[in-house]
Amino acid sequence: MHLKRLFFCLLLLVPAYCGWAQQDAYTFVFLTKNVNADKISQTLSDSLMKGHMANINRLAAEGKLIAAGPFDGGGGIFILRTASTDKARDWLSTDPGIRARRWEVTLSPYKPLIGSVCVVKEPYEMVSYAFVRFDMVVTKFTAQSYPDILRRHEEFVKKLATTGNVVTYGILGEHDTGILVMKGEVQRAVIEADPGIQEGLFEVQYKTLWIAKGSFCEPKE
Repeated sequence: MHLKRLFFCLLLLVPAYCGWAQQDAYTFVFLTKNVNADKISQTLSDSLMKGHMANINRLAAEGKLIAAGPFDGGGGIFILRTASTDKARDWLSTDPGIRARRWEVTLSPYKPLIGSVCVVKEPYEMVSYAFVRFDMVVTKFTAQSYPDILRRHEEFVKKLATTGNVVTYGILGEHDTGILVMKGEVQRAVIEADPGIQEGLFEVQYKTLWIAKGSFCEPKE
């Protein structure tokens, strides 16, 4: 059986993340620099960025954009108040920077399992969080043991949440990608103790995200 097909069969047999409380769904928009973009003048670049920021403010004023923030090293995220990527794409079509293809844009529905997404009113404090992304890789080595590995991964995340350092955890897309946002700098050895990583079910990426404190509904300290 093709691994992709087997993966979806397993999802039907063992509903992923069924033990979690259900939350509203959103769309995460990932922006990364388009390395193939045409060279433009600084004046035009500044104009596009000004229009980009104006579009962010307009979407926020309309209640469509809940939160946004940059990653260290470039790129960033928007979190939009819709689970429809088609609707999200339509909302982003007014961004001059995106229309000019200054960024590569990836949209994914987001279902929070720990925490949620909240609007933060000004004045707000920008804070840095560790942003960990898990991409599922179903191979012939993990296909048969996938349900058990996923169960142990869930147990690991729930135990990690008891430390008080988890800001949010949830699923991107069709259950094949997860994100974990944590306070401060996270020791990679802590994350890589996850059975899902040790067993080869997940590949992991680490970034530092700057975002308004409270964007993931975390309590004030």
